[in-house]
Amino acid sequence: MADDARDQTGNQLGHGQPPYHGVPANALPLTANEDRQWATLAHFGGILGCVPALLIYLIFKDRGPFTAQESKEALNFTLPPTIAAVLCNLLVFVPVVGNIFAVLATLIWIAVTCFSVAAGIHVNRGQPHRYEFNLRWIK
Repeated sequence: MADDARDQTGNQLGHGQPPYHGVPANALPLTANEDRQWATLAHFGGILGCVPALLIYLIFKDRGPFTAQESKEALNFTLPPTIAAVLCNLLVFVPVVGNIFAVLATLIWIAVTCFSVAAGIHVNRGQPHRYEFNLRWIK
């Protein structure tokens, strides 16, 4: 019968207990190599805007101190240019001045890419990186 079904540990199923148990919410801390790797990827992610740094910060901020520090730095650096580039890409559709905004959006992307790659290389060596021009909105 269905009422007599039991899981592998012998507990009876169907009485308020799920048939399987989830993974614990507490993830293990990052190793030193993983910490440096995720911090580096947070900076390299600037090529795609602020989303990679945001995701790395939200997922790994409590698991590795270097990743928390560097992903926050990368997020603070990439957030304003990402907003500016999105606005420029929207203004591309304005008939007369659209080409100017297309060029501006491209220049923003090139600048952020260059700074992000340079920072990623620096962080991959295990050294913290501070962008010279950074608003640091997220503390």
